[in-house]
Amino acid sequence: MTELLLRGAQCVVTMDDAGSEHATCDILIRDGVIAGIGRGLATRGDVVDVAGCVVTPGLINTHHHLYQSLTRAVPGGQDALLFGWLQTLYPIWARFGPEDMFVSTQTGLIEMALSGCTTTADHLYLFPNGARLDDTIAAAAEVGLRFHPTRGAMSIGVSDGGLPPDVLVEREAAILEDCIRVIDAFHDPRPGAMVRVGVAPCSPFSVSRDLMRDAALLARDKGVMLHTHLAENDEDVAYSLAKFGCRPGEYAQDLGWTGPDVWHAHCVKLDAAEIDLFARSGTGVAHCPCSNCRLGSGIAPVRAMLDAGVNVGLGVDGSASNDAANLIGEARQAMLLQRVSQGADAMSARAALRLATRGGARVLGRDDVGQIVPGMRADLAVWDVSGIEAAGSWDAAALVLAGPTRVRDLFVEGRAVVRDGQVVTVDTGAVIARQNMLAARLAERA
Repeated sequence: MTELLLRGAQCVVTMDDAGSEHATCDILIRDGVIAGIGRGLATRGDVVDVAGCVVTPGLINTHHHLYQSLTRAVPGGQDALLFGWLQTLYPIWARFGPEDMFVSTQTGLIEMALSGCTTTADHLYLFPNGARLDDTIAAAAEVGLRFHPTRGAMSIGVSDGGLPPDVLVEREAAILEDCIRVIDAFHDPRPGAMVRVGVAPCSPFSVSRDLMRDAALLARDKGVMLHTHLAENDEDVAYSLAKFGCRPGEYAQDLGWTGPDVWHAHCVKLDAAEIDLFARSGTGVAHCPCSNCRLGSGIAPVRAMLDAGVNVGLGVDGSASNDAANLIGEARQAMLLQRVSQGADAMSARAALRLATRGGARVLGRDDVGQIVPGMRADLAVWDVSGIEAAGSWDAAALVLAGPTRVRDLFVEGRAVVRDGQVVTVDTGAVIARQNMLAARLAERA
């Protein structure tokens, strides 16, 4: 039995059902699980002094393309809308291989960890030059974050009227076979699982109707979740109307892509009927506010979704469409966008943080993380509020209003991933050096 005690937190923001917050509080961790919360707790294990800090549940990221960490700020895509941005980057991504996938994943996960993230989903939908989902899973195991990799796919290339180049598409039978392989090899349905695999055709404009339907059948047979992009912008909706004769939400419903085992990224352009459909069916949404701003996609109707009862979490999206992966910053942006579109009372600081914790857990189908409650896994973010970012703040727990955007410490399953502002599980400097070398190589060939 191993124990760890976080002693003397200025505030513990539990995100429990009652929204409880505790001042001058200890947290006892035993064998990776929260064992106690209160004052004066004792342990025979290690003690970490968290005086002057706010402790929150580890943040949960529901949408990422980690491989895109290698293609930040590519000049040809900096000012493009979604489809033009993709067409700029597809030829670059076609040159990736296993090393590119591994290193870019580690880079993205390090960045996520420093922003308070303990669990992240990843949507990998292209596998050039021998790359496999396995490369990203191996990278995540070294960094130590809880990982939800999804086996994405593209099957309709340019020659068949699709958007991606033919070199990046796969045969649909091979896609389904590899989905089975990675689920059987890596998916862990047990409480506290570090890896859970999902099935994730890229989007309605890059795969066939048959693959969407078959993927849903496969995922339910295997007991895993489904993920894709949906209703991201006006072009996306126009494509659905022209190609399928219906809106994106109806298309998803027709193919079995609604339910509590499904979550869709973006959903910027859902209408009232689609919001109602998602609420009734328990379908989740990964809201990516920074990416939606970066690509000019619009402001997702998050307030309306929440009021209707839709499960909403936050996502940073790929680094090539966001250029950064800071989940606490994403929570702030989500709050600000709802306020600018709906009024200053549309979303509070704590509601935004709840999206990044409880909301994300619900979207990913996790009932073992997202709150600081005895029996939950010990995924914790420690924020030092004694610095300049929070100086003068009257409310230390209102982190998205005034507070640090980088954690002091981060624990996953009670194990330290970040201590004193530095990732301790991998050599960050070595990862950065490899990342920059690979990025330079790609840029030269472009």
